[in-house]
Amino acid sequence: MEPGRAGLGWAAALLLLLLAALGAQAAAGDFDPYRVLGVGRSCRQADIKKAYKRLAREWHPDKNKDPGAEDKFIQISKAYEILSNEEKRANFDRYGAAGEGQGYSQQRQFHHFHEGFYFDESFFHFPFNSERRDTSDEKYLLHYSHYIHEIVPDSFKKPYLIKITSDWCFSCIHIEPVWKEVAQELEVLGVGIGVVHAGYERRLAHHLGAHSTPSLLGLINGKITFFHNAVLRENLRQFVENLLPGNLVEKVTDKNYIQFLSNWKKENKPHVLLFDHMPVVPLLYKLTAFAYRDYLSFGYVYVGLRGTEELSRQYNINVYTPTMMIFKEHIDRPADVVQARDMKKQLIDDFLSQNKFLMVARLTNQRLFQELCPVKKSHRQRKHCVVLLTGEGDKFAEAYEAFLSFAVANTKDTLRFVHIYSDRQPEFADTLLMDEEKYRGKPAVVILERRNDAGKVAYKTLEEAWQGSNEDNFILLDLVDQLRTDPGLLSAETVLADLNDELAPMFLIRWLYSTLEYITDCWDSLFHSNWREMMPLLSLLFSALFILFGTVIVQAFSDSSDTRDSLPSEKEETATKTEKNDTSFSKESNSRIPKKGFVEVTELTDINYNSNLVRLRPGHMNVVLILSNSTKTALLQKFALEVYTFTGSSSLHFSFLSLDKHRGWLEYLLEFAQDAAPIPNQYDKHFLERDYTGYVLALNGHKKYFCLFKPHRSGDEGGTLGSGEDYDSSLHTEARGKSSCSPGSRSIKNKLHKLSFWMERLLEGSLQRFYIPSWPTLD
Repeated sequence: MEPGRAGLGWAAALLLLLLAALGAQAAAGDFDPYRVLGVGRSCRQADIKKAYKRLAREWHPDKNKDPGAEDKFIQISKAYEILSNEEKRANFDRYGAAGEGQGYSQQRQFHHFHEGFYFDESFFHFPFNSERRDTSDEKYLLHYSHYIHEIVPDSFKKPYLIKITSDWCFSCIHIEPVWKEVAQELEVLGVGIGVVHAGYERRLAHHLGAHSTPSLLGLINGKITFFHNAVLRENLRQFVENLLPGNLVEKVTDKNYIQFLSNWKKENKPHVLLFDHMPVVPLLYKLTAFAYRDYLSFGYVYVGLRGTEELSRQYNINVYTPTMMIFKEHIDRPADVVQARDMKKQLIDDFLSQNKFLMVARLTNQRLFQELCPVKKSHRQRKHCVVLLTGEGDKFAEAYEAFLSFAVANTKDTLRFVHIYSDRQPEFADTLLMDEEKYRGKPAVVILERRNDAGKVAYKTLEEAWQGSNEDNFILLDLVDQLRTDPGLLSAETVLADLNDELAPMFLIRWLYSTLEYITDCWDSLFHSNWREMMPLLSLLFSALFILFGTVIVQAFSDSSDTRDSLPSEKEETATKTEKNDTSFSKESNSRIPKKGFVEVTELTDINYNSNLVRLRPGHMNVVLILSNSTKTALLQKFALEVYTFTGSSSLHFSFLSLDKHRGWLEYLLEFAQDAAPIPNQYDKHFLERDYTGYVLALNGHKKYFCLFKPHRSGDEGGTLGSGEDYDSSLHTEARGKSSCSPGSRSIKNKLHKLSFWMERLLEGSLQRFYIPSWPTLD
């Protein structure tokens, strides 16, 4: 009986295994990419791409408000990802799933079960479709706009750990348990977590520089750093910790604690001390120091270390319980204390957010002034600032100490006490004190309330200079009490200019530190053999050297030739200009008379982008020529000739855009032009090689639409997306008198053939218009 029972057990186990495998295969078969795209199994790649573009426009979540549009769009993208790759398509046709070597994998797994009772767990948990993906990552999913506008600015307050993943990725499954554990642990500490699905967010994955999945990277201060070690909990924690600057927290002992706490006046910040029995600074404390580094200075005391006994006795520290203390103007006693056996992030944030400023902070820049003295938003949110205008040195020390004592005794939610050095902010002081003689060289007190962000304030100045006497205290206290019932006490009004930034001289030092840190990172990347990430830097370096060397060589040869060539006479120049003008006018008899003898074409850059496009006046349009460095001269000459007769219109502006600098911006716009540009995907190897030189866009900044001119090609009256293929070099040659041009130059110029006719249709309003939701940033 025993052998029989054993055989039944084997049969039952094998049957369960077969059922599980069949269930997994059935789940994989639920998704049919051909049915999703509405194409047949024998369709060509062109048909697949056309169907995908049509469905993607129809079901894009930004355009389709249907509740199921997002899920439908994801299915369409996934179907296109499978069918656009010949290997995945063949696997799907053969096995019903797009994994590589799927049929062989199943046979091999069962074979291993029979021999050694082993089965790879990932076979059952492989995410054959998007519905089977781990839902724990969904709350961390990032999109391009969300990353640019929210995550990057937030990285200046906390570091981010980001995972790049995709479907059909076995390695992504293998690191999933470690990723889950580390993500949950670090998120509690204050680290931002993000997940990018490369299949659905290709633009973001490309922006991050992720060329394979899975990839892990860190983001801090807007800078990206890739993770290169084994995916282990300890390695990931250390990676995040290494992202943080090394000087966030100072080690404090009996020898240096007085110096550390006394720096409050120089740094104009409260100082924080954490007492703990851990030999190294906890990661939570480092993350907190990074988040509040603009407001507070942080120190750490290891209470188990010899040389900290005096500190513990001085402030009566319980060495068995973590203790955090805030020190402000008085270093002999803390301004606030918190103790807890388990310091949580929420507890620390609440504690520090209530102690971000000194009792009498010094106004060193406009940002600090706006934070300490906010604009009133309602009568219940009134906040008055009591400002001591004083000077530096021992001469003013007594008056400052008296003002500080008054501030400590009269702290209220509706009052802020600040001081300012009159010699460092002379315009601020002169505006409030009216340059009166009685305040000259003496401290003065002003009570003010900010009325708007333009600098308007209501204020009242104490009639006499502030000496800190009992009489001065009584007068100030009486004014503060009257403000509660009579806000009209602040009868005088004025407009204050922005404060000088007293920390501006520190900018050079911070820049040098940032440069040194960047060089160190590049050096580390070399040792990690991270050549793919180093390629942009190396390419930039060699390009700069090549341009410099080429400029020297060209200059050396051109100097000798320039001396031999005589400049054309004034008569020849006049005749040439007249001939060009006559030719232009003969072509268009009903053209407008231009205001100038030349066409003013400016480059569209991030500096003039808002004024020349985004904030362009209603009814005005900017006609933009797309060119590259190699085609710039030839295309600009031809462009000027074609649009010359239209320069008389004051509503038309002419610009050019460098394709080498702003290809991404152009491709984003062309996605809204039907069939004007292909939708990029990670398998289209020729996408980045597409030539857009010679394209012309008429941009209406106010109504957010554009018209598109595509380069002319011989034998194609309507224009084409291709470029550089046997353009008809004979067109316009006789009319323009350019028979001396080289064949290559003529071919480039002929891209703009019939641009003048297109301009006429533009002014008639008969061109097709492509509308966009908003203008993208030119970066």
